[in-house]
Amino acid sequence: MANKLAIEKKIAVISMLAEGSSIRAVERITGVNQNTIMSLGKRVGNACAKLMRYSA
Repeated sequence: MANKLAIEKKIAVISMLAEGSSIRAVERITGVNQNTIMSLGKRVGNACAKLMRYSA
């Protein structure tokens, strides 16, 4: 998978998801495809789970 999304866009997407915005709303506001948003959300979620698992 190519990692072409700018870090600023990634931060914006994850911030909006964390605030409770819907995937479609994030797509409309940022212009990032919903499949990309889902993929990014999954990657960040897995990283958070791993961090929580090993930090206890």
